[in-house]
Amino acid sequence: MSVHLLREMEKIKKEILCLGAMVEDRFQKAIHAVRTGDQVLAQHIMDTDFEIDRREIEVEEECLKILALHQPVATDLRFIVAVIKINNDLERIADYACNIAKRFIISSHDPGIFKYDYAPMADQAAKMLKKSLDALVRMDVDMAYDVRDMDQIVNAMRNEAYETMKKDIQRRPEMVGEIINMYLISRHLERIGDHTTNIAEEVIYLIEGEIVRHR
Repeated sequence: MSVHLLREMEKIKKEILCLGAMVEDRFQKAIHAVRTGDQVLAQHIMDTDFEIDRREIEVEEECLKILALHQPVATDLRFIVAVIKINNDLERIADYACNIAKRFIISSHDPGIFKYDYAPMADQAAKMLKKSLDALVRMDVDMAYDVRDMDQIVNAMRNEAYETMKKDIQRRPEMVGEIINMYLISRHLERIGDHTTNIAEEVIYLIEGEIVRHR
């Protein structure tokens, strides 16, 4: 590997980790807003989503530049491919964090609406995100496999939320729109878990050179 390519690869690794830290922060703030009823914080998350979008584009452009100028092969090529995919997953996680903030603001207009305790599901998704990013930093394939296993717990929690809210719709049909809005928060959390799993699978691909998704 040339010195210049090595420098560019280190730069792109720092950028993707920086984006990961930004996305993790947005997700934590979205959950904090829901837990504490902080509408100002929720609105701030929505208003600043463009910052994540802009950073995601910058990372992708840097990856494409490396592909065009240096034509990396083997491990270096796998790294660039993995970063492009992880970059996209991180942007989508930030979008779902923004959606959570939006759903919270909509539901907070009616303080009497049925509330579901999202804390366990949010905590599990947050642990998955942190662990997937740690796996990327440490190049730890065991941590990446752990994240895939953790996703089943988030899926089960989403199913529990669905059953709970389905029963509540039967009891309070006049509130169906509001309850569905609340259910969508659990759906967003589940999708965050899915994209976090994608990140872990890209780490596995990066380390082992094997595509493990859909297994």
